[in-house]
Amino acid sequence: MATLIDTIGGQKPRHPEKQKREDSPIQRKPEWIRVKAPVSKGYSATRDIVRSKNLHTVCEEAACPNIGECWEKKHATMMIMGDTCTRACAFCNVKTGLPAPLDVNEPENVGAAVAEMGLNHVVITSVDRDDLEDGGAEHFAKVVHAIRAAAPGTTIEILTPDFLRKDGAAEIVIDSQPDVFNHNLETVPRLYLLIRPGARYYHSMRLLEKVKERDPQMFTKSGIMVGLGETREEVMQVMDDMRSAGVDFITIGQYLQPTRKHAPIDRFVHPDEFKSYETLARAKGFLMVSSSPLTRSSHHAGEDFAQLQAARAAKGA
Repeated sequence: MATLIDTIGGQKPRHPEKQKREDSPIQRKPEWIRVKAPVSKGYSATRDIVRSKNLHTVCEEAACPNIGECWEKKHATMMIMGDTCTRACAFCNVKTGLPAPLDVNEPENVGAAVAEMGLNHVVITSVDRDDLEDGGAEHFAKVVHAIRAAAPGTTIEILTPDFLRKDGAAEIVIDSQPDVFNHNLETVPRLYLLIRPGARYYHSMRLLEKVKERDPQMFTKSGIMVGLGETREEVMQVMDDMRSAGVDFITIGQYLQPTRKHAPIDRFVHPDEFKSYETLARAKGFLMVSSSPLTRSSHHAGEDFAQLQAARAAKGA
């Protein structure tokens, strides 16, 4: 269940840059996209571990609809480098503004939380930190190394910013050797100025390509949202661009509007259309495809990683 969050602590606007926008109506969700409110003991246990280590999760900050299911299984996507982003994407619920300095204890705290939760697979993401000289690349690498030290049996998936105009930053993160390097394209090129104005489509595509050039064995992953006004032909072109960059795994999910100030939903895409996208993506050569209304980058990430490994092994055989 997504929560509409307009303010922080009831006073400060969560998205100050969006306050002058006209309100968009929140559309009623169809039956196929509704989820139950998180109330389980497993959910509470995961929340307590996250709180005790003073960590942030994208599950909460982005109002993910799958938080109840994932936290029940002790699956949480850690969001490093604070809870405040320097970008102002029209789709995102993470708050925007001037971030606080980096927490030097965060890498060790993340490693300890991963070990305490007994995770087989962990996803680490972050806010954009355009205020930092390297965009936070060195901090990202420290987190990966800390997890390796605290939980050596855990496989690591990272979901990174684009490191736009941060020369050498991507290489630092790639060389930390995560098992999966994920960077989401989010939408089709035509909608970038509207939906992701601080980013550049071809820079993001080049980042994914660079991972494969530097480490051909590293799995790469990227995702898009649908329901923002894109056409089927545009989605197919993004698939082709991803395959040209060597991307192994594509995720396609329904865009859900976080607040009335965010980009409105153009339409709710029917599950049958998601299934059609999955068929197309597999035909184009992706090793792994996740395409459904509730698909998110880190949803079922551990299970998907196992399938990704198996698909590569089968292809090699």
